[in-house]
Amino acid sequence: MKAWVTGSGGLIGSQCVRVLCEQGWEVTGIDNDMRAWFFGPGGSTKLVVEDLRERYPSYRHQILDIRDRNGILDLMRAERPQFIIHAAAQPSHDKAAAIPYEDFDVNAVGTLNMLVAAKACVPESPFCFMSTNKVYGDRPNALPLVEKDTRWDYANGLDGIGEGMSIDQSLHSLFGASKVAADVLCQEYGRYFHMPVGVFRGGCLTGPDHAGVELHGYLNYIIRCAVFGTPYTINGYKGKQVRDQIHARDVASLFLEFYRSPRCGEVYNMGGGRANSVSILETMELLKERGYELKAAYAEMNRIGDHICYISDLGKLKEHFPSWKLEYGLTRIVDEMVAHFAAQAAARPVPA
Repeated sequence: MKAWVTGSGGLIGSQCVRVLCEQGWEVTGIDNDMRAWFFGPGGSTKLVVEDLRERYPSYRHQILDIRDRNGILDLMRAERPQFIIHAAAQPSHDKAAAIPYEDFDVNAVGTLNMLVAAKACVPESPFCFMSTNKVYGDRPNALPLVEKDTRWDYANGLDGIGEGMSIDQSLHSLFGASKVAADVLCQEYGRYFHMPVGVFRGGCLTGPDHAGVELHGYLNYIIRCAVFGTPYTINGYKGKQVRDQIHARDVASLFLEFYRSPRCGEVYNMGGGRANSVSILETMELLKERGYELKAAYAEMNRIGDHICYISDLGKLKEHFPSWKLEYGLTRIVDEMVAHFAAQAAARPVPA
């Protein structure tokens, strides 16, 4: 069985590669390390790709830009994968404002290139698209909220946000807008052409393989800052903003469930749910319990379009994929990343 994973050096892509290779798939990874251009050396995926190449004989890497429509089409025609996971993206809504052309070309046009090639060559192959909850813009902030000691929460007892929330008439950021375009394109190819395309609107995706940076990868980055003693800036909302965390390996296992039971143009909100929700203040307390005091400064201005409280309603996922369940709870996620960065810190040379 042959699979394609775009963004194979990134957080979700690399975990999908690992899970697929461990289950006997031949995997072609497509990644040109554009993260290093987006975020600098700290965002590079080079080391992750090297590890995948060394660890998995069934993994083959292609340094190919998804904006290269002829290159994507030629490779798709040659390989004809039976499963496609499209996780490549420009992932930061802050960065998108500075590079609007590149952001849209990667996120929207790159996705169109993938869909056109899939329709031409393998229209029957299940296609998972890694979308984002930023397609809702700042509309979640219009929900009635209540301020608690350490977090914001929904005032009306809402368990989480479902797929019925409107994506219209809200502030998205340019990143959110480019992902909306890609999201709707994937829905349309699924529904109009009856292709097995699934759209997964991710919340906070996390794990130790994340190349977290200040503008992207909140939980990975804040834990790294705490372990290495790097200053961290809290942007607005009193540090009580909430995100639900989902481990990349749980995402990979969900995509395999979609491969087994695909649907055409279906949309899913994908996150850790209420059990895996956490605020910045609560994250700081979790780190303190593990012996790490975060050097935090506070800025009154929140990030533009940032969600105050976002928790995914997982009801539709559980209904459509009853065999899938979260293997990584919040404590396990935090402990794994603390251990990961502590090992890196211990390996650093001691200054003379």
